[in-house]
Amino acid sequence: MSTPVPEDVQAVEADGYPAPMFEPFHTDEDGFDTDVVVVGLGPAGGIAATALATYGVRVHAATVFPWVANGPRAHITNQRAVEVLRDLGLEDTARQQATPWEQMGDTLFTTSLAGEEIVRLQTWGTGDLRYGDYLKGSPCTMLDLPQPQMEPILLDAAASRGAVLSFNTEYLDHTQDADGVTVSFRDGRTGQVFTQRARYLLGFDGARSRIVEQLGLPLEGELARAGTVYIRFKAKLTQYVEHRPSILYWIFNSHAGFGEIGMGLLRAIRPWEEWIAGWGFDMAAGEPDLSDEKVIDQIRTLVGDPNLEPEILTKSIWYVNQQHATRYSHGRVFCGGDAVHRHPPSSGLGSNTSMQDAFNLAWKIAFAVKGYAGPGLLESYSDERAPVGKQIVARANQSRKDYAGLREWFDHDDADPVTAGLSKLKAPTPEGEALRSRLYEALELKNTEFNAHGVELNQRYTSSAVLSDETLGEEEWPRHRELYLQATTRPGAKLPHAWLVDTTGRRTSTLDVTGKGQMTLLTGIAGGAWKNAAAKLDLPFLRTVVIGEPGAIDPYGYWQQVRDIPEAGALLVRPDGYIAWRHNAEVWDIDEATALLENALCVVLDRPDRHGDTHAARRAGDNAKYSTRSVDITVPASTPASAPAGQDTPHT
Repeated sequence: MSTPVPEDVQAVEADGYPAPMFEPFHTDEDGFDTDVVVVGLGPAGGIAATALATYGVRVHAATVFPWVANGPRAHITNQRAVEVLRDLGLEDTARQQATPWEQMGDTLFTTSLAGEEIVRLQTWGTGDLRYGDYLKGSPCTMLDLPQPQMEPILLDAAASRGAVLSFNTEYLDHTQDADGVTVSFRDGRTGQVFTQRARYLLGFDGARSRIVEQLGLPLEGELARAGTVYIRFKAKLTQYVEHRPSILYWIFNSHAGFGEIGMGLLRAIRPWEEWIAGWGFDMAAGEPDLSDEKVIDQIRTLVGDPNLEPEILTKSIWYVNQQHATRYSHGRVFCGGDAVHRHPPSSGLGSNTSMQDAFNLAWKIAFAVKGYAGPGLLESYSDERAPVGKQIVARANQSRKDYAGLREWFDHDDADPVTAGLSKLKAPTPEGEALRSRLYEALELKNTEFNAHGVELNQRYTSSAVLSDETLGEEEWPRHRELYLQATTRPGAKLPHAWLVDTTGRRTSTLDVTGKGQMTLLTGIAGGAWKNAAAKLDLPFLRTVVIGEPGAIDPYGYWQQVRDIPEAGALLVRPDGYIAWRHNAEVWDIDEATALLENALCVVLDRPDRHGDTHAARRAGDNAKYSTRSVDITVPASTPASAPAGQDTPHT
């Protein structure tokens, strides 16, 4: 947060101008201008900046760009990403900007919007067979929120909570030592190069990450293995889609596809007037023809209206990548988002995974800055998130390949494979029956892209920040792991959602009574020993929630069904909502509970003074100098006397 210059300061710089009214980067007693520098202000950088500012950590977030994303880019926002927004107090704001869940889901496979429909799939959990699974799995529904709408929400929250944001600011380089990182930037408006001293550097600088390259993080996979055209345009297409709302319409057309997917795409950005038209191109033949004539003709083909007059907004091409980093950090520098997992938008995993990278990292950085945790906690970031990045890169690319079965009825011996193939597909013959049967099998396979609840919510962390439950064997998966969420309180899993009731009689989720930047000890009414143990430790980062007490009663019995531990057992839930430790046995003795809880906290957080002064962290928190929220911004109501005549007066 900007620090006001004392009123008695009348210093004049050598150029004749007065000293600045505000010092956005106030150097602390340890020589740090800020605690954390974040490079990149996409969904990952935005979440990191917002979370760190929310947790009271000084953060400077910079981007080379003048403003937010200039195109829709990522848009699918899955339940876990919305849970992150919910924890940061941004879910309602996001929902106001988004296409709602119920309009996301009747995904069509058709010859054109105006043409013959072939098959249809209820997607993103909106269908009759999956709707209940999604409602049971989370207090949040999915949303469709394009990146240009998502980013301002995050940046507004970050800035209003104390983060310093810089646009037109190019990251150049960094050097790090045992105590911190010195980061070099160039101001894109003046060309001035300047440096900042921070405790940590976070690189969320996209798929061409300069920071990843400088660190030499190991990357596996390949880049640019296929090419796609994206054309953003405006056209009112309500008559074609309002009665069958979706955000994706796949077009079987002999002129609309190339490569793995082999279909054209119409993606709704703002229903039902702003769209993206997409189709593949042959990279071996060079860049595609993107003349207005060609583009408009292709859009008319996809829509099925030869007289349509679309307003072309932007034209772009992008390439299909299949690459992931096997390690996300080096020393005091940590990377995430597209910088470390590069893949196509299939399965809608990109921004969602990036936001979760940042959310996983932010609380760990905050605990390290505040002195609540040792360096081992930060090492857990790469161990936890790199396997997830590898998984989603593989899933997104496999989802593209899985379209092949939907095209098997094409007649490739004909000049018009789609029209000729349709005749065979609809024929009342054994061949037609076999083609139809195979088509439905291929459609069922696409649930692994469009209804992959497990891919989105079944992550399991294995790291030093998770203490395994020795009473358990290997987790078994009776249902398809990619399709179905398996809620569990096993350490390393996300805390299950269960509806509780608060003191006002309103429903509140188990996710609502945990998180918010703190560790949470979760127990039941019989867990008085745990409650007293936490009170005895008196740690500023630890709250206790007793399920059954006012504010978190369990009248439905939903928590009792999923807790997997006795009422006098305990769960330790991390700020990111993942379970760090559980004690799957009753404990009645306060001293025993205290020893167990303290040991778990010290192991998970890498706290060296395991049996030392448990009040040290509390005292550090009381006297923290890292907080950006302890001093309000004070805007002077009048121009300082030393200001040159005519200088603008800041507004309150």
